Amino acid sequence: MNGRSVLQAAGMIQSGASDPEKIVEETLAAIAAGNEPGLFTVITADRARQEARQSAARIRAGRPRGLLDGVPIAWKDLFDLAGTVTTAGSKVLASAPPARLDATVVSRMQAAGMVSVGRVGMTEFAFSGLGLNPHYGTPAKLYDRKTARIPGGSSSGAAVSVTDGMAAAALGTDTGGSCRIQAALCGLVGFKPTAKRVPLDGAVPLSTSLDSIGPIAASVACCAVLDAVLAGEEPRPLREFPLTGLRLAVPQTLVFDGI
Repeated sequence: MNGRSVLQAAGMIQSGASDPEKIVEETLAAIAAGNEPGLFTVITADRARQEARQSAARIRAGRPRGLLDGVPIAWKDLFDLAGTVTTAGSKVLASAPPARLDATVVSRMQAAGMVSVGRVGMTEFAFSGLGLNPHYGTPAKLYDRKTARIPGGSSSGAAVSVTDGMAAAALGTDTGGSCRIQAALCGLVGFKPTAKRVPLDGAVPLSTSLDSIGPIAASVACCAVLDAVLAGEEPRPLREFPLTGLRLAVPQTLVFDGI
């Protein structure tokens, strides 16, 4: 991962080593320098700077909204973001009117003080675990840009943006692996919470009975903090799980056929 994790950015802001406005400018500079086809579909620079200024003012006044105040986040392009078009990776929706309101999860993250830097690409209507998009482009994962290795999907741009330091975290959706697959391929952590634990309002559905909204970030601890906010809960400290006696199953047949 090229950039700061959620907890690293939060720690720098809380300690005074940096501030939301500086961090957002560094993040926008990283986006400008490294954006590629299929990665950021919309860069919300004006909104990001405004939210960072508001965050910095709260922190100077001693009234931060919590641990995530001032931390930059990117959104999979199926969440409504007020004033921008929700394409869900498809040309079919490219001429749709801009969203009037933020999705519920966007509002919750903004209420926690997170700074929205833009929309990131995805597979069309979230219908693939590979990350390919023939309309807007497929971002290559950081570890093998030369041969343009697939990032995994469907939240492809979400994982690449975090790996490349263009956001501390990104929000994706997971129906059959669309937070977890690209996290695994890109060296991150993706979390799928229990279905319906996080509200789906303002998100283009793939399967209304199986969709879940979850974070993609650098660590389990980062995802745990984000998940608590998404679910409307207070973040709780993680308990260490003892590894003594842990047994892992390694498939030898069907799962690895053809690899």
